[in-house]
Amino acid sequence: RADLEKAAAEKLATSQKQGEKLSGLTVQISQKSGVDGRLFGSVTNFDIAEALTKQGFPVEKAQIRMPQGPLKTVGDHAVSVALHTDVVVEVTVAVLGEHA
Repeated sequence: RADLEKAAAEKLATSQKQGEKLSGLTVQISQKSGVDGRLFGSVTNFDIAEALTKQGFPVEKAQIRMPQGPLKTVGDHAVSVALHTDVVVEVTVAVLGEHA
């Protein structure tokens, strides 16, 4: 039992350190879009997790919290990343439109 508590405490500490680095980070993702700023397709939690991993923050797509669903418009969007049950940080996702 003591080993489990120690492992859980280490995991929490690691998540908190990663959360401090991630907090306030802006991730840029390019998608094809129309003239009106709507995307052809959408930006999903998988796309965001992939972009964060490329920037050196390995996260699973299940850790990305998107209560409004996938992002379908160009612009900045606030997204929550749950690194641990007690550590949730906000990340800004800047969706850049590529005109088709």
